[in-house]
Amino acid sequence: MAISTNQFKNGNHIEVEGTIFKILEFQHVKPGKGGAFVRTKLRRATDGNVIERTFRAGEKFRAVHTESRKMQFLYADGIDAHLMDAESFEQIAVPERGVADALRWCRPSSEVEVLFIDGQPADLQLPSAVDLEVSQTDPGVRGDSVSSGGTKPATLETGAVIQVPLFVERGERIRVDTRSGEYVARA
Repeated sequence: MAISTNQFKNGNHIEVEGTIFKILEFQHVKPGKGGAFVRTKLRRATDGNVIERTFRAGEKFRAVHTESRKMQFLYADGIDAHLMDAESFEQIAVPERGVADALRWCRPSSEVEVLFIDGQPADLQLPSAVDLEVSQTDPGVRGDSVSSGGTKPATLETGAVIQVPLFVERGERIRVDTRSGEYVARA
């Protein structure tokens, strides 16, 4: 099955010259002179690199079959991230370098959505925000409040380091935006 540039949607997967990409954004452009074209921003499925590419309007690509399955994140060993299917208890290993950004927000035993591209595990899909515990941060100083502003680094239970407001203490649960890696609120 082929997909044309006028059928593009954000989040679709296409194959370009033998490589699978996810469409992050696209824009149809019809200049005064010459033919129409489509300007796109694509993420390579294998390593997560983002590229910009321009295609002629109406150009066709192979549509890629994608499927999302609920799985449990077991652990990461430095090479692979190990996951288990919640229904069949089948375990799979996904190369850690391809999902390293998503793993920053995953606790062992947490449920994640695994994206399969043409039957192969390719990416972890996380909710837009997760609640995590602060495992290490400098203690707050008297007078630190919401209104005083300022941030400090904090290490979360997953090992990720983010900037948090000065009033956040060790042991507190906070909500983090998984897309930007920013503090949202106390959980």
